[in-house]
Amino acid sequence: MAASNSTGIQTLLEAEKEASKIVQKARQYRVQRLKDARAEAAKEIEELKAAKNEAFKGFELEHAGSSDETTHRVEVETEQKRVQIEAAFAQNREAVLQKLLETVYTVEPKIHPNARFN
Repeated sequence: MAASNSTGIQTLLEAEKEASKIVQKARQYRVQRLKDARAEAAKEIEELKAAKNEAFKGFELEHAGSSDETTHRVEVETEQKRVQIEAAFAQNREAVLQKLLETVYTVEPKIHPNARFN
């Protein structure tokens, strides 16, 4: 009976070793799958980044032209306003100068309302 118990125990030990090997292989397989998944995710992230960067560069190029057009339009408007201001200055220069000189030369002395005589 001891021999049969010994063989049963031996069989159980071998089964336990086999199960341990299977569990170890399963763990290694799981670790490898996680590494593969991370590598695949990193690859997908890089591809997505590259695609988004390309889209952004296209957007930037598309709108940079409109920025140049806007700058040109603002410069034209500014030049038109400057010409209008210079024309108004030339037209009203004499009238303003005469009014200023008239105001300076015609002084009407008045006593300030807050002045007190003691």
